[in-house]
Amino acid sequence: MSQKQTNRTVVTIGLLSALFIGALDSTVVTTATTSIVKDLQGLSLIGWIFSIYTLTTCVTTPIFGKLADLFGRKSIFAIGLSLFLIGSILCGAAQSMTQLIWFRAIQGIGAGALTPVIFTIIGDMYTGVQRGKVQGVLSSMWSIAGLVGPFVGGYFVDTITWRWIFYMNIPISVLSFVLVLGFLHEKFEKVTKSRIDYWGALTFTISISCLLLALLTGGESYAWDSLEIVALFAIAVVFLVVFLFIESAAKEPMLPLSLFRERRLTIPYALGFFGFCIVAGVTIYIPLWIQNVMGLSATTSGLMLMPMSLAWPIASNLSGRYMFRFGAGRFMLLGTIFVACGALWLYTLHEGSSYWHIIGLLVLVGFGMGCISTPAIVTIQNSAASSMRGVATSTNSFMGTLGQTVAVAVFGMLFNRVVTEDIPSQMAAGMHAIFILLLALALVKIFIVNLLPRAAKAEKAEAA
Repeated sequence: MSQKQTNRTVVTIGLLSALFIGALDSTVVTTATTSIVKDLQGLSLIGWIFSIYTLTTCVTTPIFGKLADLFGRKSIFAIGLSLFLIGSILCGAAQSMTQLIWFRAIQGIGAGALTPVIFTIIGDMYTGVQRGKVQGVLSSMWSIAGLVGPFVGGYFVDTITWRWIFYMNIPISVLSFVLVLGFLHEKFEKVTKSRIDYWGALTFTISISCLLLALLTGGESYAWDSLEIVALFAIAVVFLVVFLFIESAAKEPMLPLSLFRERRLTIPYALGFFGFCIVAGVTIYIPLWIQNVMGLSATTSGLMLMPMSLAWPIASNLSGRYMFRFGAGRFMLLGTIFVACGALWLYTLHEGSSYWHIIGLLVLVGFGMGCISTPAIVTIQNSAASSMRGVATSTNSFMGTLGQTVAVAVFGMLFNRVVTEDIPSQMAAGMHAIFILLLALALVKIFIVNLLPRAAKAEKAEAA
């Protein structure tokens, strides 16, 4: 193995470590919430531990993706990992719920840089079939984190203290720093600060923050028709219009609108948005069905989600390995069909259904999403110019996170309209309404994936 290949392998290990802790942090906190509330009080604020992390990650992801294009991947990765590490240390030392929420915001900002920049660095280092294989491994990190997160969190809570779910990020972050910054040799010509689209970044931040705040608090903290929620939506729309106007005139736009004029980019973005809408519905309401309709325990419901988390990385790695032989478009179509079959099977769920019924549909959805995720990110990186690869990659991450957030709000609103009493029959009816919507979204995905251009010249060139 040459020195270049050795360096590339070492950097990849460092990137995988950073991506893993970023993914793990969105799941590991779940099992520690009871201990956190007992220690810090502030039960009414517990939801914000998750919401603020989602909000800051979602808002900063496209911004960091663009900054990586302007100033190089290595420097932005270092900034993101530093913020994530500082946020982790502060979260572990938090003395009140308010402090923990603010520190989670810092963590989320750092996480907003980690995912897109890591995927972009891999896209730069590898080409062709190798890129597909490595991107498949990266995509698997989210599923693996989903599997081990609850167990890791439970272990620290039961044996030491919940604070170690944050402190454990310290050694892994340091390792990632050493491996990536020490072995990544990046040739990059930085641009002048005058080319930064400050106004675009500001208006985007205001618009998306207001939108997410409305979605995250609507129906819970405030009624959907309350003045606060209406005002948030109105501000989001106004600043979105201003943002689009700024981007159309900017010389170096934060989010180039040209990305949305290329079908080889917009189709994967749309698939990611609707795909993660479906994933959100499945991961939220299947456990609810298992506990409230089937009468099984919370632990059982958590374990029954594992097949989806196992099928996803398997399909992600297989699609990454063989996409250049059979075509990325074919894998995305196959994955979409799997997801649609899973959604159709979900629609047939009834009160007498066995747990094998649920496991089967979860495997289909997980395998389908795995078939889509890796070919989608490789298609995006192959289609975008190298000078726009960072923002093109980060936009894909943004669309997935936005899809999940929108879905949680819409599904919650639909569920609450149907369910007026906490009885199994009404709960089942409310969830069936959501299952119908999930099936409709899956059919929309089939329509969308067929709009992907069949010509795959760039794909074949990269495989060579």
